[in-house]
This record gives sequence, structure tokens and C-alpha cells, in this order.
Amino acid sequence: MHLFRLNYIHAAATVLVAAVCVFTSCSDSDQVVKSNVDRAKIPSLRALDVHTVISDSGVTRYRMNAEEWYIFDRAEDPYWDFPKGIHLEKFTPDLKVDAELRSKYAIYYDKKRFWELHDSVHAKNLNGEQFECKSLFWDELKELVYSEDTITIKQANKTIVGKGFTSNQSLTKYEIRNVMGVFPVSD
Repeated sequence: MHLFRLNYIHAAATVLVAAVCVFTSCSDSDQVVKSNVDRAKIPSLRALDVHTVISDSGVTRYRMNAEEWYIFDRAEDPYWDFPKGIHLEKFTPDLKVDAELRSKYAIYYDKKRFWELHDSVHAKNLNGEQFECKSLFWDELKELVYSEDTITIKQANKTIVGKGFTSNQSLTKYEIRNVMGVFPVSD
């Protein structure tokens, strides 16, 4: 009789557990979780400690280093964000460094092929000239680099300071607007 009572209690408990599971899992109203997240504002890719080479048609064009790289390809104007800065080297067809750019913050608009470099921008051309400014813009399609900020250009024998600057993308043919000073450098 003891055994019958235990089996009866076990069977009743099993039926009760099964009924609870069935009734809690079957519901007349499906629950839909709505999200207020704008997917265009969420990166589709996050990469850390990036060291990469970028090629075009099998030819190495750039080397890029960045601590953080976010790609927002769902944005209306897709872009890459480099919140901790970037170091970018552009190569000639014979793989010499044609130009070098470094900044503490950068953003690249993929479809426009347009760079914005901000905060302690440093650039160097093939001739060894060094460029320093707060912000620099690079339009790859127009092959143009420019800034409206104060720019300092260090050459072998002089330093030029001006406000406003336009150059080819190799930083070899440039025009400085509003020159504030040319300072000779002694050995």
C-alpha cells in the first residue's frame, strides 16, 4: 500500500508539472519585444588593435594602424570611426611611403572616400617635410588635402606657419593661405 501511495503521488506530481508547463508555454498572446535601437547608430564591426594593409587591384596602397575601429555601414552615409586615432601610410607603386598621417581621432566616409583627421594631426611627405595642425581633410576622389586651421610646415632649412592650406594628396605641391611667418632653422 505504501508503494501504491508513492506511485500515485509521483504520478499526480508529474501530471501537475506537465500541466503547469503546458499552460505556461501555451498562451493566446504572443509576446513581441520591440526595440527602440537605431541600427544605423550601432557599429556592424568593432576591431581592436588593428594593423592592416589596404590594397587596390592587387597593389598595396596603404598601411593602417588603429587601437579601435568601428564600421557603421548601416548609417545613411556609411563611415568608419577611429575614436582613439589612426596612423596611416600611403605607398607609391614601388612601395615607398608617399605620405604619412597620424591623428588622435579620425573618421572615414566610405562612399565619399573622404577622411577627417582631428586632434594633433601630424603628416609627413616623401621629401621629409612635416605638417602639424588641429584638423586635416583628405578628399581621395579629388586627390586633395586641406585644412582651415593654423598649420606648421617644418622643412629642412625653415619652418612655415600659416592659416589655411591646400595640397595634393602626396603633400608635395601645396599652397598656404595667410602666411604668418617663415622662420629659418639653423644647424
